Amino acid sequence: MLTALRDMSLHRQVFALALPMVLSNITVPLLGLVDAAVIGHLDHAWFLGGVAVGGTMINVTFWLLGFLRMATTGLSAQAYGAGDKAAQAGYLIQGLALAWLLALVLIVLHQPLAELIFHFSSASVEVKTYAGQYFSIRIWSAPAALANLVIMGWLLGTQNARLPMWLLIITNVVNILLDLLFVLGFGWQVRGAAAASVIADYSGLALGLWFVAGQWRTQGLPALKSRLGAVRHGMGRLLKLNRDIFLRSLCLQLAFSFMTFHGASLGDTVVAANAVLMSFLMLVSYAMDGFAYAMEAMVGKAIGARNRDLLGRSLVGTTFWSLIISLLMTLAFVGFGREIVSLISDIPAVRAEAARYLPWLAAVPLVAMWCFLLDGIFIGATRGREMRNSMVLATSSFFLTWWLLMDWGNHGLWAAMLVFLAMRGIGLAIVLAYQWQKKTFLFPGETC
Repeated sequence: MLTALRDMSLHRQVFALALPMVLSNITVPLLGLVDAAVIGHLDHAWFLGGVAVGGTMINVTFWLLGFLRMATTGLSAQAYGAGDKAAQAGYLIQGLALAWLLALVLIVLHQPLAELIFHFSSASVEVKTYAGQYFSIRIWSAPAALANLVIMGWLLGTQNARLPMWLLIITNVVNILLDLLFVLGFGWQVRGAAAASVIADYSGLALGLWFVAGQWRTQGLPALKSRLGAVRHGMGRLLKLNRDIFLRSLCLQLAFSFMTFHGASLGDTVVAANAVLMSFLMLVSYAMDGFAYAMEAMVGKAIGARNRDLLGRSLVGTTFWSLIISLLMTLAFVGFGREIVSLISDIPAVRAEAARYLPWLAAVPLVAMWCFLLDGIFIGATRGREMRNSMVLATSSFFLTWWLLMDWGNHGLWAAMLVFLAMRGIGLAIVLAYQWQKKTFLFPGETC
């Protein structure tokens, strides 16, 4: 382990993959802030409410389909490590085909899907009207948005994090500029915000395909025509992996949604305080995601190359820097938690309420880093079943903890969230330790 940590080339490799993804992740909440600022300057609050609700509907839908990126990263990284150029090309084509099929389904079913969601919403008529308006326009970005997930995953799998970084940054910058033009310049209100996102996603797709073409030539991949006929070959493995990751994501969304909706039943001050603290939880996620992406790419490459030493070095290097970053975030929350909260809200009651739960938040980085890293390991190893089973265990633990600590109120809710994050990591760690000891993790079925 110490030998690996002395290897500066290992640290450079980790940061070459992780840092670009961390930087690009920063543009995601920035886009949300600009949306809120632009729409928030219109005459009525329901415009902002409509964009918030409609945007959440779209974001959750696309987020649940994030398996397109994860599966593509793991499979293409393994093909890259194995030097299998035909498989590299095939996984990109299969991923795009699946993305466009799912996009077609979303477009066809978007109206009944919106009606179903609104049926369970207590939002005002005006907010529902503008949310439906936003959703009905934004859904047309599905072919581009889902294809961009595949392209990002494929580029990352080929050990290139710089191009996905520029893809995300440029797409979000285009979105922000068009937001300002369409909403403030042309006065298109909610329709302008939705149209800006649609155009930005298709601009990102054009850029992404250009990046892919460059990588295709650089790596000497086979001619596109020669791979189109083989698109069905290996599709079963891709679909199975995507199914398991989708179910895992569904459980994850269930836990976070319950955190939000049950918190709302504890009073306005509590829900406002939770919103502030959850924004910091998302910040932790964005930072840890960068290292998880690096782990996916490095582990997939090691497995494809059948190289145990490379796998071990990847685990050591990425874990070391994740631990350093997590410690820094924990120290920041412990030492400056109240000051950080005051940057988000200037309401005394919300500040005081949020401060009560800061100890839970301070524990999050050190607890959560393990589930992010282990997710990266298992995605790189394309072990979707283990990820699914671990997430089911973690979600069950979340609801059991909340039920046992229900009398603790919001403290019980945060305790349940911490147990959820911990169990995600513990479940996968147990599986990894067992399979590593049996020497079946790197190469399933190997007995030596």
